[in-house]
This record gives sequence, structure tokens and C-alpha cells, in this order.
Amino acid sequence: MSPRPIDPSVLRLDDDGVTLLGGWSPSSGLRHFPASPVCPFTGADDIEPVDLPRTGTVWLHTTVTLAPPGYLGPVPYGLGIVELDGDPMLRVVSRLSGDGLARGAPVHLEGEELPGPDEEPSVTWVFRT
Repeated sequence: MSPRPIDPSVLRLDDDGVTLLGGWSPSSGLRHFPASPVCPFTGADDIEPVDLPRTGTVWLHTTVTLAPPGYLGPVPYGLGIVELDGDPMLRVVSRLSGDGLARGAPVHLEGEELPGPDEEPSVTWVFRT
């Protein structure tokens, strides 16, 4: 059995790797993640699905040293906000990994298998330096 995305509405797996699925509103000109049927900034209902960039920079980061309820992956792990490349500006909350995590560090999106609640592996996303 091949791994499945942790949530197919936010993450797509294909031969190129993982892609975060967002939304864009032509009337507001803004992107958002995860995708939703209305713009979270203006309430506009003209949302178009968009594949979000796989690169960005660390905007904020910390280290989590105690696993939250239901999390079965390794601890400690990085957590932070990544400012994705491209316009308009969009920041997403993400797990972070790699050496040199610092504000402004370039990162790229990867998939990572983690144990799921049913003990079957699920693929989630992580931004690595």
C-alpha cells in the first residue's frame, strides 16, 4: 500500500513530490492556504484553485520539544511560518527541518511520512533548509 496524503484537500502527491493546494481570489487578488470556497480576507466567492510554490523563506521559527496530543512523529521538531515565493505574499504555518533554520533562510517543500492515528503512514509536508 502506498502512502496517502494526510489530507487530500490540502496536499497532492505526484511524481514531482508534494504540492500544497491553495486558493486565489481574482477580486481580492489574494492567495490563501488551505483552499476554501470563499476568500478568508474578503468573503469573495470567486476562488480559483492554485498550486502553491514549493520554495520560500523562514519568517518565524521555534522548536517543539513536547509532542502535542495525537502526534506520533519524532520530537523535537521545527515549527514556523514560511513566506512562500511569488506574489501576492502568502505565509503558511509548517513543520521545519534542516540545519541553519533562521529568519530569512531559504527553504523548499518536501513530503514526509509520519505515523497516522490508525498506524498507517501518512504523507505530510515539511519545509527544509
